[in-house]
Amino acid sequence: MDKQELRKLIAIWFEEDIRDGDHTSLSCIPPTQMGCQQLIIKDTGVLAGVEVAKEIINYFDPECKIEQFLEDGAHVKPGDIAFKVYGKELSLLQIERTMLNIMQRMSGVATTAHKYQCLIEDTGCHVLDTRKTTPGLRYLEKEAVALGGGMNHRIGLFDMILLKDNHVDFAGGITNALTRARDYCKEKGKNLKIEIEVRNFDEINEALATNIPDRIMLDNFTPAKTKEAVELIRNYELKIKNETGQARHFEIESSGGITIDTIRDYALQGVDFVSVGALTHSYKSLDMSFKAVK
Repeated sequence: MDKQELRKLIAIWFEEDIRDGDHTSLSCIPPTQMGCQQLIIKDTGVLAGVEVAKEIINYFDPECKIEQFLEDGAHVKPGDIAFKVYGKELSLLQIERTMLNIMQRMSGVATTAHKYQCLIEDTGCHVLDTRKTTPGLRYLEKEAVALGGGMNHRIGLFDMILLKDNHVDFAGGITNALTRARDYCKEKGKNLKIEIEVRNFDEINEALATNIPDRIMLDNFTPAKTKEAVELIRNYELKIKNETGQARHFEIESSGGITIDTIRDYALQGVDFVSVGALTHSYKSLDMSFKAVK
């Protein structure tokens, strides 16, 4: 994430939390008193948000000193210490909750992504995130997915064309949606991947006949239907090669209600990607604390 954009977010976070002062700390801690706090891991998972935490600390009090022991992406267990921070105790106390909120959430996302990807690592399939993110935290949550071993789908509406069911219905069908998307990219000089969501085999065949999409998303297909769809698409690729001599590869993505219990069933059917909204909307924050060192 761009550092300037991150600092804008940090400013908002501290304004939300502190307003006209941390009156609890101000009431009992001398302003010049120095101390140290350490970030202690209390659960097993993948650490994420260390670099963001360093920006938070530096933004609030550039005089704080950080002694770092663990990097983003590290596999952690209870008792591990990620870093220590030395500085004014007033600063440490005001930094604490904002920093923990971000690190716990990012580490929770990274840990969740890691669990999903580990289940399909041997299949050649990759788990993708979605746009189902916390408003304002999308870049950080997607960074956490990558740290956990997952892959980012599009960041937003600007970096890829994804024609979903409503687009198809409003455009008047698969062919209309795809041809309009292709023509739009050509007219605007946009080099964007085009993905189409399909709901049945008729829509797959229609999408293939256009030869436009880079990726076909199988929405709410069962694993058995996914296997059939993959065979249909791969056979169509062979047909193109036999007829034209040109290789053609359509990426295939499974999506829709896929859980940690079913992701492997889908990956084994030969799809390239499985997208899972739960990576960023149903994760469990990783437990950690920022404790005073006596």
